[in-house]
Amino acid sequence: MGRTVLPFSRVLEQEAQEWRKFRRGLRKEDQQFLDRLFEEARLHVQAGVYASRPWPFETILISILLEHEKALVDLRSKIKVLEKKEQEVNSNDGIPLDPLKL
Repeated sequence: MGRTVLPFSRVLEQEAQEWRKFRRGLRKEDQQFLDRLFEEARLHVQAGVYASRPWPFETILISILLEHEKALVDLRSKIKVLEKKEQEVNSNDGIPLDPLKL
């Protein structure tokens, strides 16, 4: 008979448990960030099941990177909007703009 494959959510939880000692060595605020990384990986459990990679930690890392990439794209978009508004203010020759448009 073939071996039984654990559900990816369980594999993810086991991986988080294996990092417990590392987590304990971190400062309190960094522990929260590590916890958030594993939470981000949990957002992609279905993809992890589908991928069924021999080293699940690769899938976990890619899931985390995917969430970080989404956050970077969102932040870049917001920065561009703010830069555009700043350019409009600077090109308006000091005349105040309607605050509702900012």
